[in-house]
Amino acid sequence: MTYIIKATKTWLRRGLPAAAALLIAGSVPAQAAHRPVDRGDWLYVSVTRGDSRSSDTRGTLLLCDPPRGHSRASQACAQLRAAGGDVRGIPHRTTFCSMIYAPVTVQARGVWQGRAVDYTETFANACVMRARTGDVFALDG
Repeated sequence: MTYIIKATKTWLRRGLPAAAALLIAGSVPAQAAHRPVDRGDWLYVSVTRGDSRSSDTRGTLLLCDPPRGHSRASQACAQLRAAGGDVRGIPHRTTFCSMIYAPVTVQARGVWQGRAVDYTETFANACVMRARTGDVFALDG
């Protein structure tokens, strides 16, 4: 019993200061500790197929530092960077789309280079949407 008390006292004298030193030495730098969680470029993107009565909505969070969120996150982030975060600034692809009306509404909300982004647009069909918005709304993989 005496041994346990002596061992505990020894640990308190030697171990506690050493543990405190390790905690202080291994602490996060002050800059990182106060860094906001939502820094970086991110958008919550959603695609709604159909009209308001019978819609199918899918969405995901597109993060660009590093790119992740859906299967084409790298391409989508690269296209957004080239367009300065403006979905309307993504170069339109030359493609032939059918004239079938199957409405698709896309929405992107978030922050890009410190600015708020709020983009909503309805396209005649998914082909036109892909031609105008690149990979940003490619949620189907």
